[in-house]
Amino acid sequence: MYTKLILVWMAVVGGCAPAALLPEPVVDMDRGTAKHKDTAVFAGGCFWGVEAVFEQLAGVEQVLAGFAGGDAVTAHYEIVSSGMTRHAESVQVTYDPGKISYGQLLKIFFAVAHDPTQKNRQGPDSGTQYRSAIFYKDAEQKRIAEAYIGQLDAAHVFRSAIVTEVSALDRFYAAEEYHQQFVKRNPEYPYVVYNDLPKLAKLRQEYGGMVKAK
Repeated sequence: MYTKLILVWMAVVGGCAPAALLPEPVVDMDRGTAKHKDTAVFAGGCFWGVEAVFEQLAGVEQVLAGFAGGDAVTAHYEIVSSGMTRHAESVQVTYDPGKISYGQLLKIFFAVAHDPTQKNRQGPDSGTQYRSAIFYKDAEQKRIAEAYIGQLDAAHVFRSAIVTEVSALDRFYAAEEYHQQFVKRNPEYPYVVYNDLPKLAKLRQEYGGMVKAK
């Protein structure tokens, strides 16, 4: 039953998918000067599926679901879900730049984790809290993110315009414990089956070389 749902989902969203596998970023970090660990923050709709995708990648050490874009007072799921805060549901990715670069994280963010052509919504979820955004922590991340978006736009990889925001990261706030590793702990939850498991299937099928060995 779940396999059938996944195939139906992939057929329905096929029109929103990139026309081809996404290219490696032309502009990327200098791995020779990279630190042993670094962090990146992305927002692409419900953080359950985005977290699950990044957790699969070789070189990624930890992924936290949380919020970015607003202040500490409103960094709580029930408040963010009102759509009245500046927060976006986000993930903080801790990774080893010696194994995976920031640019490669961006590639998976755009190719698998979400649809960057949907403004203030993602799949069945709507509101600014589900917007597509890259929260950069320094000038290098900003430079790489803007360059990659420009590269994808120039190549017309997507059938519609990319609407992803590139914003400075003020602070990332971890979400409540029950949101962490939600897909892994709830693989039969209907929302997960319909919206998130197809992302993991696509990641393994199209970018299997970037996935952790089991």
